[in-house]
Amino acid sequence: MRTNINLLFYLKKRSGYKEGTVAIYLRFTVDGKRAEASTGQVCEPSRWDTHAGRAIGTKENVRTLNYYLDTLQAKAQELHRWMTANDEMITAESLKNRFTGKTEKVCTLITVFEDHNQKMRSLVGQEFEKSTLQRYETALMHTKDFMHWQHNVSDIPITKINFEFLNDFEYYLRSVRKCANNSAIKYIKNLGKIVRICLGNGWLTVDPYLNYKPKTKKVHRIVLTTEELKTMAEKQFSVERLRLVRDIFLFSCYTGLAYVDVRKLKRSEVIKGIDGDLWIYTNRQKTDTLSRIPILPAALSIVGRYQDNPQCICDDLLLPVMSNQKLNAYLKEIADLCGISKLLTFHIARHTFATTVTLNNGVPIESVAKMMGHTSIKTTQIYAKVMDHKISFDMQQLKEKLSAG
Repeated sequence: MRTNINLLFYLKKRSGYKEGTVAIYLRFTVDGKRAEASTGQVCEPSRWDTHAGRAIGTKENVRTLNYYLDTLQAKAQELHRWMTANDEMITAESLKNRFTGKTEKVCTLITVFEDHNQKMRSLVGQEFEKSTLQRYETALMHTKDFMHWQHNVSDIPITKINFEFLNDFEYYLRSVRKCANNSAIKYIKNLGKIVRICLGNGWLTVDPYLNYKPKTKKVHRIVLTTEELKTMAEKQFSVERLRLVRDIFLFSCYTGLAYVDVRKLKRSEVIKGIDGDLWIYTNRQKTDTLSRIPILPAALSIVGRYQDNPQCICDDLLLPVMSNQKLNAYLKEIADLCGISKLLTFHIARHTFATTVTLNNGVPIESVAKMMGHTSIKTTQIYAKVMDHKISFDMQQLKEKLSAG
């Protein structure tokens, strides 16, 4: 933004001045508004040229004083050019503050991002999951790499974050980093949290996301069918570790609990519910919301197999759950032995509970949302993939009603 600037050195007499030297001040005038700063120098009024703003004479001390004032003027002009180049708001007051060194420290993107991640790191296990921190660490890495790629800089003022920055960042993620659509959008949303911190602190005045509307694409979620669940449940495994992994996976299929929630599930969290049957009462680690789940007979029989397990007894655990990495590796082996061609991961159990086990058997979506610990039914609807056989069943009932009529 172009601004009109004027610099003037003048003598500022104290109230009640009678005689002697007077302090020299520099007046900054920007678009008609004024601010002033002391130069730390003095001069006799009789030796001062008001029009030129310099001392009069040829003596060495006069030449030294005028040279110093020339240097201050050059410094002020250079600061004005720098502020213009960096899109800083230029006022008489802001220019004076730059000149005197009283400006606040410039808030930069990477500094704020790193501070956010450091605070998140200290709260892992309390407020955040390690996987959540990892996503923000990756987003920070991509942000740093993008700035090197696009601008050849290691950091930028937070005021540089605008609509153009977001569009360029998205292009970088898709083209250079080869991120899929939903991955790119997630990283941009991670950056969005940092922007909201800056908006909340007043470091940014305009939200760059205001007109930026990225859209995620619907993902085809893999689930097991009733037949595949039955095949897995009836399969006889000669290896104990495969039996254990199968049982833990099926338990999640019949309860909808995610890996972290199954792993920490205590025996004390299984209690008698309102109907007199056994229920699971547990807080979901991801959202810290209460999940209340009636235990289906298939899940209850799995729990019974591990009543005398030493690890479960010692740690008050319902099931002896191994690492997620090992579970996923063994699930691929189980899928091969069961003739299931789908690429199994433990989270597929949660999808299966939402679709095959509950929604496709007529359980209302509100009940499924409560059992899964969702705070919004919209989240449940992501899991709610209606299968062909359910559509066929519903349409058959409709046909029978129409025929009867």
